[in-house]
Amino acid sequence: MQIITDPITLEDLQKLANNLFENMVKAVVDVSKELLAVDAELHSDLEALLLESGSKQKDLWGINLYPALSGDNLIEFDSMINLKPSLGNRTRGVNDPSVRSRIVNIVKKRVKT
Repeated sequence: MQIITDPITLEDLQKLANNLFENMVKAVVDVSKELLAVDAELHSDLEALLLESGSKQKDLWGINLYPALSGDNLIEFDSMINLKPSLGNRTRGVNDPSVRSRIVNIVKKRVKT
């Protein structure tokens, strides 16, 4: 598990994907601090890593990254940690378009395509 502070390449993401899921890397984005944590079996492990580093629960969103794909197909919005009824998010996805947009922008900033 690691928090990405410097940009990571798609090639490096693919190497991480090969370790666990072959074609996918689980990731958690802190939309407030603009951080990206990657490389764990569970989104909840990455969530815990970010919480330990000072992130707030309400700012953390789980995604899956597919380094072999490009454009809109790179990011999949699907994680159990996204179930946040208190914030109006009652699905495993990210329902708020503005939050989705922030996540996409953070991924673009942290992952060099």
